[in-house]
Amino acid sequence: MPTKMKVAEFEYSDDFSRPGTQRVAILEQPYRMRLAAAKIPEPSDDEIRIKIKYVGICGSDLEAFRGTRKPEFITFPARLGHEVAGWIDKVGKNVRGLKTGQKVTCRYVWGAYAEYIVCTPFNVQVVPDNFDMKDISLIEILPGVLHAAELSCCDSGRTVLITGQGVSGLVLTQVLALYSPRELVVTDTRDRNLALAKKYGASACYKIPHTDTPTMEVLKEDYPEGFDIVIPCLLEGGSVADAINCGRTGAKIVLYGGIGVCRQELDFFKVHRMRLEILSTEPKRDIDMYRFFKEGINLVVDGLINTGEFIDRIVPLSKIQEAFDLRNDKTSDIIHILVDVEQ
Repeated sequence: MPTKMKVAEFEYSDDFSRPGTQRVAILEQPYRMRLAAAKIPEPSDDEIRIKIKYVGICGSDLEAFRGTRKPEFITFPARLGHEVAGWIDKVGKNVRGLKTGQKVTCRYVWGAYAEYIVCTPFNVQVVPDNFDMKDISLIEILPGVLHAAELSCCDSGRTVLITGQGVSGLVLTQVLALYSPRELVVTDTRDRNLALAKKYGASACYKIPHTDTPTMEVLKEDYPEGFDIVIPCLLEGGSVADAINCGRTGAKIVLYGGIGVCRQELDFFKVHRMRLEILSTEPKRDIDMYRFFKEGINLVVDGLINTGEFIDRIVPLSKIQEAFDLRNDKTSDIIHILVDVEQ
């Protein structure tokens, strides 16, 4: 966990009538969210307060919602949410450069299904005033995506496979296309996601018939030797085991996804035998995270990365349970949901 992670203070009640109270969403137990009242936080001299507009439902939120995270990561009750779009509402007296009213995106915050959060200047980046609020929250994933692309050492001679074209996969496909790989192959179980990936620069798109189908079962005829770079962008931990089977000798396996519980056997002998390199993607130094955050904003502002086209629903905070149920429905074709805290 990053040393500069900011977790929302956790005290709540059912009394919304008290002065200085805000609405927050509470995960009471797996699969059950509800609204509660909490104190509006005050920033310290070195912090800022964010008035939140939108928060995305990330795969990590979904894993917590399902109760599959281990207790050292989350206990119940809990507050979720970290893909933030909002405004600076209050500035501590020691903070320089940031001002009230500035539009911001956040990173390394937690507990953001709420009207307000506090954090440090490290946790925010200012975006242009004319930038659409709906497009802001997903900028949060770009530091990890950009780091994944950089770690892959992709160039015009490499074949790349991205498994999964959900939110992260679609953003990563756009980023990797800028690295000009020889082939950029993507997979997913849904036609709509694959159509978007093709639009975003994928050279070949393959539909996987079922979530349990091994990827190479579909791709082995066209790519019998596997790929130079494999990046799993699926939530399930088993996607890591699948990615190992997709690499050619000397391949890089860059773990952007695979954050869920893995119930499959990992063949570490194959890792050694095939001389595979396995890399995790969260920036390891604060300065790198800062740099990737800035770069990600520029890519979106300059129109090179689209973060708004696959937002399918905007659900008010009062219907947070409905939003999570919808996002958790594996039969739905929904890609991304925003929670509107102001509604």
